[in-house]
Amino acid sequence: MADQEPKAKRCSSKAEGSEGDWSWVLVTAMFVSTGLVFGLMRSLGVFFVEFVHYFEESAQAISWISSIGLAAQQFFSPLGTALCNAYETRWVVMTGGFLAGLGLMLASQATCLLHLYLTMGVISGVGWGLVFTPMMATVTANIIKRRALALGVGLSSVGIFSFSFNPFFQFLVETYTWRGALLILGGLSLNIVACGAIIPLRRRPKSLEKVEQKVNAKGRSSCSTILKQASTYLELSLLLERPYLTYVAAVSFVNFGYFVPYFHLVALSRHAGFSDYQAAFVMSATGVADILARVMSGWFSDLGRFRQIHLLSLWVTLAGVFIMFLPVSSLSGSYVALLVVSLFYGFCAGALTCVCFSVVPMIVGVERVMGAMGLLQLIESGAGLLGTPLSGWLKDITGNYTASFMVTGSFLIFGTLTLATLPHYFSCRDPPPVQRHSHNGKNVTSCSELEQLRNANTSNGGAL
Repeated sequence: MADQEPKAKRCSSKAEGSEGDWSWVLVTAMFVSTGLVFGLMRSLGVFFVEFVHYFEESAQAISWISSIGLAAQQFFSPLGTALCNAYETRWVVMTGGFLAGLGLMLASQATCLLHLYLTMGVISGVGWGLVFTPMMATVTANIIKRRALALGVGLSSVGIFSFSFNPFFQFLVETYTWRGALLILGGLSLNIVACGAIIPLRRRPKSLEKVEQKVNAKGRSSCSTILKQASTYLELSLLLERPYLTYVAAVSFVNFGYFVPYFHLVALSRHAGFSDYQAAFVMSATGVADILARVMSGWFSDLGRFRQIHLLSLWVTLAGVFIMFLPVSSLSGSYVALLVVSLFYGFCAGALTCVCFSVVPMIVGVERVMGAMGLLQLIESGAGLLGTPLSGWLKDITGNYTASFMVTGSFLIFGTLTLATLPHYFSCRDPPPVQRHSHNGKNVTSCSELEQLRNANTSNGGAL
C-alpha cells in the first residue's frame, strides 16, 4: 500500500533540531570550549618571543609549534566526527578536553623544540580536534532558524578570550616564566571536560543505523563491511560532490593566511619598536573587534537580505586586504595606524567565521553536517600547517614581516575567487536546501526525485 502521508510532511527535513532552552545551553558550552581552544591558540604569540630567546632557534622553527597544533586540530577533526557518529559526542568532547590540558601540562617540562612539537603540537592538537568540530556540528544541527546568530555567539568567545588571554599570558610569563604559564593553561583547559559533560545523547542518523544493522545481521564484519562502515562514519561520499570540494578548496585558501596575524602580529609590533604591552594590546583590541563582528555578522546574516555565500566573499576579501595593510601601517611608525588596521582586520576575520560554518549545511544538508565539517577541517589542515612557517620563513630571509603578510593576505583573495566558481554563486537567491532521503537503498536529493521513485514503485505493485 502506498504511503498516505501528506507530501509536505514526507519531504520535510527530519534533521532539524528544536530550538529550546537546552539548545542554547549547548551554545554556552560551545562558547567556553571554543574560547579555550582558539582563544588560547590565538594568544600563543606571547610565548613565541619567549621560545625564540630560550631555545635560540629561528622564527621559522618556533612557528612550527603553533602550526603543528593547528594542523593536528584540523587533521584529527574527521576522527572526532567519526567517533561521534560511532559513539556519543559527549564522551568524545570530554576526551578531547583532557588531551588538550595534558599536552600543555607536559609542554611546561619541555627541554627542546621536539618536546614542544609533540606536546603543544600533537597531543593538545588532537584534543582540540576532538572538541571544536563536534561542538560546532552539535550546535549547527540543533539550531535552524537562528543558526548564524547561534554560531556567532558561540564563536564570539574566541575574541573575548583573545582579548583577555594576551595580557593575562604576558602577566603569567613575567610572574611564573613560560613553564609555569603553560602549566596553568593546561589546568584551565581541563574545563572543556565539563563542557562536554552537558551534551545530551544524540539521535543517530538513519544512514548510520542501517549500516550497523547490516553488520549485526551478518554476525561478523567482513573487510568490505568495515570499510563501508568507516566510509559512512566519515561521510567520504562528500568527496565526490563538486560543490563541497569547491567550498573546501576556498576555505583552505582562507585558512592559509587567516591565522598568521594571530601568531606574528605581536612580533610585528615589537619589530616596529613598540613595547611588549603595546604589542599585546594590539592583539587584545583585535579580539574586541572580533567579538562584536561575530555576533553582528550572525545577526545580520539571519536577516536574509543577502545570500550568506556573498557575505562570506565580502568578509574574506576585506580580511585579506587588511592583512596586507598590517606591515604597511607598522612601517609608518604610528601606533594608532597599526591599531586601526588591526581593528579592521579583527572585525572582518570575526565576521567571516560564523558565516563560513553556517554555509556548510546549505551545501551538504543538516544530516551530514558532522562529517562534512570533519572532512573540511582535515583538508584545510595542510594549509594551516604551512601558512605560519611560510610567514616565518619569509621573515627570516627578508628580515621583516612585509613579504610575510603580503603573501598570506593574497591567499584569502584566492579564496574569494574560488568561491565564485560554486554553482549558483551569481544567483540572487539560495538554491533549495539539500535534503537526502533513502529509497530502497538508493540516496536521492530532492522531493521531486523521491516522488518519482515512489510513483514508479506504486505503479509496479510495490509497497513503500
